[in-house]
This record gives sequence, C-alpha cells and structure tokens, in this order.
Amino acid sequence: MNYFAHGLLHIDRPYFLAGTCAPDWLSAIDRGVRLRTRSAAPHVEDDDPCVGEFARGVLQHLSDDDWFHGSRGFAEVTGELAAAFRTSIGADHPTPCSFLGHIVTEMLLDAELIRRFPETLDAYYRALEGIDPERIERAVNQCAARGRTDRLQEFIPLFLRERFLADYVQPGGLWMRLNQVLLRVRLTPLPESGRGALTEGRRLVAARFEDLLPRERFAPPAETPARDG
Repeated sequence: MNYFAHGLLHIDRPYFLAGTCAPDWLSAIDRGVRLRTRSAAPHVEDDDPCVGEFARGVLQHLSDDDWFHGSRGFAEVTGELAAAFRTSIGADHPTPCSFLGHIVTEMLLDAELIRRFPETLDAYYRALEGIDPERIERAVNQCAARGRTDRLQEFIPLFLRERFLADYVQPGGLWMRLNQVLLRVRLTPLPESGRGALTEGRRLVAARFEDLLPRERFAPPAETPARDG
C-alpha cells in the first residue's frame, strides 16, 4: 500500500496519519532508519499522546502491508502488471518488471482511491498540515528499530507543498512520478513504450479494486462523485 491507501481512513487523527506515512517518508529520504513493530509497539502508551498516536499509526502501516502484500488480489494484479511491462519495455530493460508491477499497483491504487473519493485528498493534506514536523522527527527516533534521522522535519513541509499524490490521477503525472521514483532508487527510467502498461494497469486496478481492498479489511468513506477522467 502507498500513502493514501494507508491514511485515507485516518484523516481525523493527524498524528496517527503521520505514523501511517512515516515508513514511506523514511524510504524516500533516510533508508537506513527502520520502523518495526517491536520497536514502535512500546510507545503506544507514551506519556506524550502525540507520540502514542504516531506509534499506533506506524503499527497500522506495518499491519496493512503485512496483509496487503500477502493477499491474492495483490499477487494477481502485480503479476499481470509485471507481464504488461515485460511486453511493453522488453525483457532486456534493466529495471525489474516485478518491481514495476509492485510499485505501480500501489501508485495506481492511490490514484483509484483519489478518483473515487476526490474530496478526501485535500482533507488528507489539511490533516498533515496540523502536525509539528520537529515533533514527528523526535517520535520517529524514539520508535526506530535502527538508525536516527535528522532530515524529516525539513522533508515533511516539502511533501505538503509538492502534493505529488494528485499527479497519480493523470497519465503524464503518473509517468513523471514513477520515473522520479526509479531514479531515486537508482533504477533505469522507463522508455515511452512503458506508457501502454500504465494505461492497462489503470484499467486493471479499477476493475480489481475490491480484490485489492476488500470491504472486510477496508471500509471506504462515504462515496462522493468521481470527477471525469
């Protein structure tokens, strides 16, 4: 799962929401820092209620990933997307198609959630604007199983300004953001031929939405009309 899928149901709890973001924030800026269940769990009853809420959000993220990555829907959709990328960019392209299937499924799931619940994206960012980045950095360092970060309090305002999740809904925006991720993890960006796999993947994720996020695991917010396109 990606940022929006992790956090959509928790936008009324800003520090919990920040906890759902934190493992992904660290993967973007400080990969040596690791948040784990065993290290975060002792902090859910911290004397500082914001730290407790943050730790609960971290645990939610880790629990979400455990069931999501082990689900049949995720395995099937990522497999189909990997095959689509293999066809579109060729088996000789140096970026592993299995990795593309995984990351693009998660990005497109966020895009589909934004399409289905368009008003909630602004609410998501507004909630995060209410947190104190310095306080979050301290909470991460309390809850980390390994390493310490001194970069998060500068990164969170950038994350809020950039609002890159909104770009996932548009083909050109998704293409740009995907290639930025590939460059960040030192993989080769995709050629133009890869755009076809993204289009196919968008249709696939929409069709398999409830296989990816079954209602017994993900109770959606009240439906709001999706925007055209």
